[in-house]
Amino acid sequence: MGQIIMNDISEVQKINSRIWTVAEIESLFALPFSDLMFQAQQVHRQHFDANEVQVSTLLSIKTGGCSEDCGYCSQSAHHETPVKREPLMALDEVLVAATRAKASGATRFCMGAAWRGPQQKDMETVLEMVRAVKGLGLETCVTLGMLKAEQAEQLREAGLDYYNHNLDTAPEFYGQVITTHTYQDRLDTLGRVRKVGIKVCSGGIVGMGESRTQRAALIAQLANLNPAPESVPINMLVQVEGTPLRGAENLDHIEFVRTVAVARIAMPQSLVRLSAGRGEMADSVQALCFLAGANSIFYGEKLLTADNPDTGSDQALFVKLGIRVMSA
Repeated sequence: MGQIIMNDISEVQKINSRIWTVAEIESLFALPFSDLMFQAQQVHRQHFDANEVQVSTLLSIKTGGCSEDCGYCSQSAHHETPVKREPLMALDEVLVAATRAKASGATRFCMGAAWRGPQQKDMETVLEMVRAVKGLGLETCVTLGMLKAEQAEQLREAGLDYYNHNLDTAPEFYGQVITTHTYQDRLDTLGRVRKVGIKVCSGGIVGMGESRTQRAALIAQLANLNPAPESVPINMLVQVEGTPLRGAENLDHIEFVRTVAVARIAMPQSLVRLSAGRGEMADSVQALCFLAGANSIFYGEKLLTADNPDTGSDQALFVKLGIRVMSA
């Protein structure tokens, strides 16, 4: 298949609603870097202000002890990692963190719990958290693992804006990373969330040893969801001592930028979030990611358990790049 080259906005518009094949996504990856960046910029500027970035903060509300065996995860009970098991946080602690996040400029507050799926006794507390954070004027997002249909409905009734459940990687590579639940389990949860009208946040992790074809297959899976996720986190693997993926070959940063650009082209109306791994990226690499179409980040010193640049560093980078924080 030949390269996909778009030289004007009319050509960009023709592909915005297409069903993507893996081969077509691979053709984008294979473009000369400047051509790929140019196309990503065209798509980005058609749908967004290219100098605005949405800012979210992520808090681990229940840490460690997860029964799933995700090979990248520091919180899995299957792995010996430095992360200790902690109980579900109290509501007042969450509100303190959410208030601090809002004061720092975040417009969305995301809460993550290390579960296969929530028990109903825990759901009641999470629902209180969603309502309380929503009351602060923040958008709300949770990631709780796999959901039952009635749990998705409860979250909708509490006012939840977004549910995060990443596909993580391509179907063909998934079994090398996770064995305790299936790819279809993830798709089923996304379907239940979408059915009740909650917006979807779903992306993946790159640098786990997958091939470029498998990165392309992940983006095709996400882009071909109907509709595509409103938020798409693109994570660089953060290697954690004790996890099976510790020691994986690091992904080249230019390849990571290419992944962001391809995600932007394939999902033109989604927020593409530059997520885990920013702590190991120079400002210049992050700037290239924004140029490639990333227009969302996680703000704050921690992403669940992984380190993240502090808000002061992010604010300084925004000033250097002339980036504004997107309003809610």
